[in-house]
Amino acid sequence: MSDDGTYPDEMDPDERDPAEAARDEAFMREALEEARQAVDVGEVPVGAVMVHRGQVIARGHNRRQLDGDPTAHAEILVMRDASEALGQWRLEDCTLYVTLEPCFMCAGATVNGRLPRLVFGAMDPKAGAVGSLANVPGDKRLNHRPEVRGGVLAEECGRILTEFFAALR
Repeated sequence: MSDDGTYPDEMDPDERDPAEAARDEAFMREALEEARQAVDVGEVPVGAVMVHRGQVIARGHNRRQLDGDPTAHAEILVMRDASEALGQWRLEDCTLYVTLEPCFMCAGATVNGRLPRLVFGAMDPKAGAVGSLANVPGDKRLNHRPEVRGGVLAEECGRILTEFFAALR
């Protein structure tokens, strides 16, 4: 996110690389599939995939209820699996795709894992820490700042959450 509160893709869509935008949408659709799987098991529908050099190396969805673990957010689980797949904690040459703007914990993990790039779908005005309540990855005081692209398939990503919570009521 830039200093004026917009994301690079919101500033001038004509300047984005069309191939990169298409890749981002394709991988976000895979994260959406993970979010749908979360619905099937009664979890809040947030899905994520980690891509390393163009290949998905980890995928997952929220598992807080299933695992009884407050840290079992889709992003954390996927970062753990990706670190294991790479054999290191530094997530070099990776992009994390997640359907919802990461919370403080997950945004901090992207910084601590030295993730080069984060792409997310819907904004989270109640808990988001990549633009809504704060901008953890963009904090200049930190030793690492991932590139961030928000709003990819935002409507679709937001709809699955809205429908999930409406069904609970």
